[in-house]
Amino acid sequence: MEDWAIRLIDGGGYFGVFLLGLTETLILPLPSELILPMAGMRAANGPLSLPGVIAASTAGSMSGNLIWYFAARAIGLERFRRFVERHGRWVALDWHDVETVRGHFDRHGGGIVCTGRLVPAIRTLISIPAGLVRMAPLRFLLWSTLGTLIFAGGLAGLGYYAGSQIDRVEEIATPLATIVLGS
Repeated sequence: MEDWAIRLIDGGGYFGVFLLGLTETLILPLPSELILPMAGMRAANGPLSLPGVIAASTAGSMSGNLIWYFAARAIGLERFRRFVERHGRWVALDWHDVETVRGHFDRHGGGIVCTGRLVPAIRTLISIPAGLVRMAPLRFLLWSTLGTLIFAGGLAGLGYYAGSQIDRVEEIATPLATIVLGS
């Protein structure tokens, strides 16, 4: 998996990093825990800059986040309620769970979205409840971007400072990616 991602980063530059961020957000099994450190390492050893990598990754991820958010917003809470009442048992979800999440979003929506961006597997999914409960788009955008910037900056920064020592990054990132892919 690493080879094609490195080729995309090397061949596409910032646009390649953007595409990886977008793809990772729309398709869960692409672990940014491996991609972002590699992009950071490319910034340390090549023509890309660390701020550019962070910005491109954040822009790609936020594009995907907004797609999920607006898709969930278009579905709406009432249609989602009908789905949960009919099929929720197949995904271990009942309406009480949804109401509980809704209450948390009413009280702490921005913080939940920002913090959710830092947690593997939840990072993409947090856009869905935010859209379903119709969190204000600007508020969603601000909090989501903040969390995404922190996440991208941390992982890309790790790769950047590790430089050409790929083994050190893989020591840390591979177990994280295994956890993400296994969960």
